[in-house]
Amino acid sequence: MNKARQSLFMKRFVVYVLMILFAFIAIVPVYLMLINATRSNAQINAGISFLPGGNTMSNWRNLTNRNFQIWQGFSNSAFIAICSTLLGVYFSALTAYAIHVYRFKGRNLLWAFILIVIMIPGTLSFIGFYQFMAKIHLTNNFVPLIIPSIASAGIVLFLKQYMESILSFELIDAGRIDGASEFRIFNTVMLPILTPALAAQSIFSFIGSWNNFMIPFVLLSDQKKYTLPMLVQTLRGDIYRTEYGSIYLGIAVSLVPILVFYAFMSRYIISGITMGGVKE
Repeated sequence: MNKARQSLFMKRFVVYVLMILFAFIAIVPVYLMLINATRSNAQINAGISFLPGGNTMSNWRNLTNRNFQIWQGFSNSAFIAICSTLLGVYFSALTAYAIHVYRFKGRNLLWAFILIVIMIPGTLSFIGFYQFMAKIHLTNNFVPLIIPSIASAGIVLFLKQYMESILSFELIDAGRIDGASEFRIFNTVMLPILTPALAAQSIFSFIGSWNNFMIPFVLLSDQKKYTLPMLVQTLRGDIYRTEYGSIYLGIAVSLVPILVFYAFMSRYIISGITMGGVKE
C-alpha cells in the first residue's frame, strides 16, 4: 500500500514539475517583453533584466509622435478579427451540424474533401487567391480578409468530432415534434450545447485573425486600413532601428486584445462543459 502511494506521489510530483517548467517557458518571454517595454534603449542593450524600468512614457511618446496610428490599427484589427471569428465559427458549426445530422448523397465525399483541404498548406493557394481578388477588384479591402474565414475546414473538423461525442439526436427530434424549423433547432438548441467548443474555436480563430500579417500586408495598400500587426512591423524601419523600447511596447500593446478576448471567452469553456449532458 505504501509503495502504491509512493508511486502515485512520484507521478504527481513529476507532472507538477513538468507543468511548472512548461509554464515558466511560456511566461518568461512574455514577461521579458513587458519589462523591456518599460526600459530605455541603453538599458536594453546593457542586458537582460527582470526588473521594470521607468521609460514607459518616453517609449509611448516615441510611438505616438512618429505616426504610429495605434487606435486606428486597433479598430481595423478588431473589426476584421471579430467579423471573421463570428462568421467562421457560426458557418463552420452549421456545416459540421449538417454533415453530422443529415444523411444525403455525397456526404462522405464532402467530408473527405474537407479532410483533404485541411492537409493542403494555405500558402499553396495564396498567389491564386491574390490574383482572383485583383480580378474582382477587392484588393485594398477588408472583404477578402473576412469572407474566406467562412470556409474553415479545421473548425468544421473539430466541431464535428465534438458533436459526435456530446450531441443527442433526441433533442433534435423533440424540437421537430414541437414544430421548430431546422434553423431554429440549430440556433436555439444546438448552439448553447456547443458553447464550450465554440468558445475554444473562437479563441483560436480570433488570435489567428488578429496576428495575421502576410495576407493584409499583400492586399492592403492604404495605410489607414493597416492592421495592428502591420503597424508594429513598421516599427522596424530605419527611424525605429534603435528604439527597441518602443518596439517592445508596440508589441506588448498588440497582445492586450488577445488576452482580453481569451479571458472573456475562456469562462464559457468552463461553465458550458456540462451543458450538453443528457441522460437517456
